[in-house]
Amino acid sequence: MSFEAISNIAQAEAEAKSSVANAQLRAKQLAADAESAGKLAVESALQKADEELKELSGKVNAKATSEAEKLSKELENQKAALRAKAQGKLDTAAAKVVERIVNS
Repeated sequence: MSFEAISNIAQAEAEAKSSVANAQLRAKQLAADAESAGKLAVESALQKADEELKELSGKVNAKATSEAEKLSKELENQKAALRAKAQGKLDTAAAKVVERIVNS
């Protein structure tokens, strides 16, 4: 083998090693960039999810409050109806007691 061929092979090996080293550095940089972008995407998704959760929670709370107010009004109406009915029965019972006392 001639000196020139050996020199060319050595130069090719050196270039190949340099290319491999550069490719490894580039791969590490790409991996770091991808990891950073992934972390930002996850943080953004978590923030968006938190905002949506707060919004939904507010809607649920408003709906629950509205439903509770409706139920409270309905119960008050039922209570008033029961009181009126009870008052009517109390008046009837009092009249019967008075009638029995008077007729005794």
